Amino acid sequence: MAVNVLRVVLGDQLSIGLSALVDLDPRHDMVLMAEAMEECTYVPHHGKKVVLVLSAMRHFAAFVRGRGIRVRYVRLDDPANTQTLAGEVRRAVADLKPSRVVVTEPGEYRVLTGMREWCEGIEILPDSRFICSVADFRLWASQRHGLRMEFFYRDMRRRTGLLMTASGEPEGGRWNFDAENRKRLPADPAIPDRIRFPPDSSTGEVMELVRTRVTGGFADVDGFDFPVTRDQAQAALADFIAHRLPGFGDWQDAMQTGQPTLFHAVISPALNVGLLDPLEICQLVEAAWRAGRVRLNAAEGFIRQIIGWREFVRGIYWLKMPEYGALNVLGAERPLPGFFWNGKTDMACVKAVVQQTRRDAYAHHIQRLMVMGNFALLAGLHPDEVDEWYLAVYADAYQWVEMPNTRGMALFADGGIVGSKPYAASGAYINRMSNYCRGCAFDVKQATGPTACPFNFLYWDFIARHAARFASNVRMAMPLRNLERMEPVRRDTIRMQAAAFLEALQ
Repeated sequence: MAVNVLRVVLGDQLSIGLSALVDLDPRHDMVLMAEAMEECTYVPHHGKKVVLVLSAMRHFAAFVRGRGIRVRYVRLDDPANTQTLAGEVRRAVADLKPSRVVVTEPGEYRVLTGMREWCEGIEILPDSRFICSVADFRLWASQRHGLRMEFFYRDMRRRTGLLMTASGEPEGGRWNFDAENRKRLPADPAIPDRIRFPPDSSTGEVMELVRTRVTGGFADVDGFDFPVTRDQAQAALADFIAHRLPGFGDWQDAMQTGQPTLFHAVISPALNVGLLDPLEICQLVEAAWRAGRVRLNAAEGFIRQIIGWREFVRGIYWLKMPEYGALNVLGAERPLPGFFWNGKTDMACVKAVVQQTRRDAYAHHIQRLMVMGNFALLAGLHPDEVDEWYLAVYADAYQWVEMPNTRGMALFADGGIVGSKPYAASGAYINRMSNYCRGCAFDVKQATGPTACPFNFLYWDFIARHAARFASNVRMAMPLRNLERMEPVRRDTIRMQAAAFLEALQ
């Protein structure tokens, strides 16, 4: 079998416009795709995350074959499978003897490091599926003293023209409607359910394969219903724009027991494997606003998540790696408590998010940041263990997007590269933005005593532990002043209760 160019496609690169496929010649080239146990188990991935990637890979391979392109596809249960990406590339090169091997740069530094050694002369092309290339971000960063998402986001708005007037000004006269994205849910909100995609026979085969062969993961595969094809992903996007985007602007920061998705899109799993294009998504959302179907705060708030945060954290990741992966400026050393994995805790908010995560392989950004991330920050959990947890449990998690959000935004372990202040909050924030505190074993209005909310005493203990470090941070001036005004006896009582709680975690 003569092969001119062997074109390698990874499990999160399922886009027909991938740079490695752009000039493909169906007569002489071949696509290589391989399911590898190494990739399924390097962290204890949620079973549904593994099913998503493998099923989407198989459907993409079928789609590519349907366009008359040859595909060498290696299944996880193939007896000849070496179970590593490197092994499968080398085996294909030995069998097919291509003149060239081409691949698009991966999303994770660990894969890039290995990729350079896959075979002699491998050509690694830039990933053009992002709006801002790695090179463009490096240029942007080199021209600034501080790297703040808000200013990057404004430049991305100008670059794309999204939500811009003909005269080059932001629609509505403001760049950011974040202040209008934080309303508390009404008592009985009408929340449209998201569209779901029951497994077809191919996905069913993958579910059984993962259930029996990929052991030791975070949770099982039962109830899998994520989109696994581009058509399904587009249907999920259209459903969101029609039914939940109108409420997204007001309530994107809200949390509600028994309502895991609320008004969120839940398209990030499909987007991050390559089934959707980020600019296309934003253009459709903008069109909904221009047609009068959604308010500006909804369209802007959503577009900011895509061309702002998503593109920004990817840029930070590739700008700062590999050193970024070792940052721990707050000296957090405490191991991850077991309830992050099993949900066995009396803290109602943490229990709700972990149980939802186990069931759905999904939680929205406020649940991830202000419940799980906030607890990890206040408790001083080691960034390495927190990184691994986020990477393992969410279906949309890949290191390029997970690490800057976790180590940077949630844990402040990077010392302020991603965010200008730590996202630390007491139980009052969770009570304001959710109904988790109702019926909780702890009293959100108490900071000390046997029923005090742990978020309260942990918050003040965190501020006290790091007061010297935050003294020069103007955004931390208010909590530091409040700490100084606190009666010494009360402050000591809070810190002793925090110390006892943290000791009991271990």
